[in-house]
Amino acid sequence: MRLAGPLRIVALVVSVGLTWILVSILLGGPGSGFPRIQQLFTSPESSVTAAPRARKYKCGLPQPCPEEHLAFRVVSGAANVIGPKICLEDKMLMSSVKDNVGRGLNIALVNGVSGELIEARAFDMWAGDVNDLLKFIRPLHEGTLVFVASYDDPATKMNEETRKLFSELGSRNAKELAFRDSWVFVGAKGVQNKSPFEQHVKNSKHTNKYEGWPEALEMEGCIPRRSTAS
Repeated sequence: MRLAGPLRIVALVVSVGLTWILVSILLGGPGSGFPRIQQLFTSPESSVTAAPRARKYKCGLPQPCPEEHLAFRVVSGAANVIGPKICLEDKMLMSSVKDNVGRGLNIALVNGVSGELIEARAFDMWAGDVNDLLKFIRPLHEGTLVFVASYDDPATKMNEETRKLFSELGSRNAKELAFRDSWVFVGAKGVQNKSPFEQHVKNSKHTNKYEGWPEALEMEGCIPRRSTAS
């Protein structure tokens, strides 16, 4: 019985010592604050640094355009469901949201010097009057930029004069454009060479992405400002 007192003291000292060691481990040692306790309540996912988002520039381009260039993005319609889009210098010129697109050819005329929109219209190339389109593109002034995005059917009402006018604006594919093809194009009045900004996919039951329509097209880039526009 005489040993009970000393044994209790020893047990108390050992208990206090173990408690101190445990607390030191959890707290990370003297002067280190509470990092180890914080680690217990921090999930591995939250400790991983999130990857920085890729920066987007005008019209969603992955990099900025050089000085004296206009940033653009042209998207054709998808089948007869999703309308086309034409964006220039971060301004949406034509889209379903703006309620100014329609079946056929969607065309935006832009001043090649200032980059300002002149006029934007949709022309029904299935049931419309091709003369409306001809009146729109015949009197273009030198230096006018022409942005074109197809939707559903861009070509049924096209005639030889229409194809010739688009070819003179720099198109390579206007002469062969056919029923329900997908087409995006950027040209200009007075160009000497064919435009580098054109995409065309034929309507073919063997390769169509949608039932009765080819895939939608998306084209982006930087267009040099024109030196003159009369």
